[in-house]
Amino acid sequence: MLVVDDDPDVRELVAIKLAKNGHQVTAVADGPAALRAVREAKVDVVLLDVVMPQMSGLDVLRELRADSATEKLRVILLTARTQEADVEVGLSAGADDYLTKPFTLRELTERVQAVLAPTET
Repeated sequence: MLVVDDDPDVRELVAIKLAKNGHQVTAVADGPAALRAVREAKVDVVLLDVVMPQMSGLDVLRELRADSATEKLRVILLTARTQEADVEVGLSAGADDYLTKPFTLRELTERVQAVLAPTET
């Protein structure tokens, strides 16, 4: 799993929770680092903050979807943007799910399991 969030507290909390659930987790702070990490390691799911400096999560998502090597990578957007239009933009950009902040760790775990479920059957 790859956790991408410019907030170190959110990034660390999410990474710790996922690791406790048995996932191998890499955590990075920005979009360019996320793209490097995806290309350098096997990643099943990306948990991607939308609002970040340098490169937005939506821009990262669009790059992932435009590359045949990463186009099917599962992506969950994590964001404080809660408006219906924001959700539509995220999903239409290719996100597999959209989780608004603040979220509970249980909800995060359930969403991750849901996007992984098709490959575990």
